[in-house]
Amino acid sequence: MTGLRLRPALPADLDAVLAFWRTAAEGTSISDDRDGVERLVARDPGALILAESEGELVGTVIAGFDGWRCHLYRLAVCPGRRRQGVGSALLAAAEERFAALGGRRADAMVLVRNESAHHAWRTAGYGPEERWRRWVKPLAG
Repeated sequence: MTGLRLRPALPADLDAVLAFWRTAAEGTSISDDRDGVERLVARDPGALILAESEGELVGTVIAGFDGWRCHLYRLAVCPGRRRQGVGSALLAAAEERFAALGGRRADAMVLVRNESAHHAWRTAGYGPEERWRRWVKPLAG
């Protein structure tokens, strides 16, 4: 996509990212708040990748690496910019990051009900892993 700029998020970007997720992402989780995202950026400054076009935030992805596994979260593209290569560019940047860190396999959190996302992930070469389920316990008190 012409004019697309990818870069890691900075602390100054976080309010805009959270507002963007409210309109461009499906659902939220317990850690989708200023404190949670601030901790992510402080701990792993390259994990939250932003896509900008003409100074406007048009996409995000979190490319988290724990030293062993590669995890993708919050792949979100501005509704008016979908199907223009933003998501593909973000995934390519995330996969390059993983390769540079020594990662060998990436997995993605994708909502079951988000059928349009299923198509996008399949197109990018990802497939559902039906043998496992994610088990979750909120730790916040």
